[in-house]
Amino acid sequence: MSDSRRNFIKKAALASTGTYLASMGFSAKSYGNILGANDRVRVGIVGFSDRFRGSLFPSFMNHYKKLNFDITGVSDLWNYRRDQGTSFLSEKLGHPVKGFRNNEELYAAKDVDAVIISTADFQHALCAIEAVSAQCDAYVEKPFAETMEDNRAALKAIKASKQIIQIGSQRRSGANYMAAEEFIKSGKFGDINMVELTWNVNQPGRWRRPELVARLKKEDTDWKRFLMNRPYEDWDPRKYLEYRLFWPYSSGAFGQWMSHQIDTVHWFSGLKHPRSVTANGGIYQWKDGRRNWDTTTAVFDYGPENDASKGFQVVFMSRMTNGDERPAEVYYSNGGELNLITNKVSPRGGLEEKFAKPMGMKANLLPEFSLTEKAEKVEASANTGADPLTSSHMLNWMECVRSRKQTHAPAEAGYMHSIANIMATAAARTGMKATFDERTQEVMAGGKIFKY
Repeated sequence: MSDSRRNFIKKAALASTGTYLASMGFSAKSYGNILGANDRVRVGIVGFSDRFRGSLFPSFMNHYKKLNFDITGVSDLWNYRRDQGTSFLSEKLGHPVKGFRNNEELYAAKDVDAVIISTADFQHALCAIEAVSAQCDAYVEKPFAETMEDNRAALKAIKASKQIIQIGSQRRSGANYMAAEEFIKSGKFGDINMVELTWNVNQPGRWRRPELVARLKKEDTDWKRFLMNRPYEDWDPRKYLEYRLFWPYSSGAFGQWMSHQIDTVHWFSGLKHPRSVTANGGIYQWKDGRRNWDTTTAVFDYGPENDASKGFQVVFMSRMTNGDERPAEVYYSNGGELNLITNKVSPRGGLEEKFAKPMGMKANLLPEFSLTEKAEKVEASANTGADPLTSSHMLNWMECVRSRKQTHAPAEAGYMHSIANIMATAAARTGMKATFDERTQEVMAGGKIFKY
């Protein structure tokens, strides 16, 4: 283990005892106050990213006045984005918003009660540890973690705190997904026997930032802080800004897209992780120096650990070389399908009478109905441009910060989708079947613990 990794994990362990807070200049008295119903919740932005500006901020704007929230500061390592963030937020909110060079400065100012974390993928879990160590609630973008070491450390720190965490798995705040979960768990759907997940685009520029890469200079940011606990590499503005193309800063399609869809598998089935994962793929078309595949297929086996006769398969397929970005999620049972493209349950593919009768069986066909018939409308987002799912998810977090109730997507949900993501990454990068050791909470590939 590198010194940087040891230091960060040590800080996570200290957080639960308050030692880390003291080392940063905080005291128990500093955070002894509890927000009253009329107190303004002061929010800090950790990473002024495209995701924050394009979706999270518009979602925040839908609800912040009603719930008496405000943004007081933005932390970003790059001076260009930091200045961009303070200017943008000050204009939109009508008051000055402070800029901070890093998260230590943000928390040391003691001017935030909560944070929205939208940094590089590999930093999410580590930034969450920093947030709860400073006794701040947090909205944490997905994927939650890209290594099991970070995953375990973040979950431990969060569970040792009293902070409200929302993982950015916004499907959990969608009325259609809630209806699907209710129908499957009622037993009326029957046993899940297959799930097909796809997410396809045809975008050579997806996750590329050539104009920003040309602008970014090493002296204008903090490369060492950016790397956090990852192995040292020489300065590379592409890895800084186009991190989703480069392992170990991101697992690419797994962490970025599959994490949303595999989360619904855990939610609907009640299972915490796959039993095993295999994966294949490659960089078949966009040969631009990336490390992460442009095309991949991963196959998951889910079911009880102690009963191999029960379970189901999940297939995730993603290509960046052909597609129109209409993510597909279809759940199959013997009686038909639950389709989250059309938001309908139907008997399609179910066991028909003509095939059942010769085998001495009865037909098994699901009723046909829409999952959105009972769906509540999400607060209108036309004025801000927020997508409805993220707007609803942000609202849930803000309400839970007020009520101190559990969010729709707590840290445990992030921990579970991260296990699946890391297993898929392990299978892809080693070429071996990945499994999960319940006792050690480690992802295994070829009999060895998967690291990098």
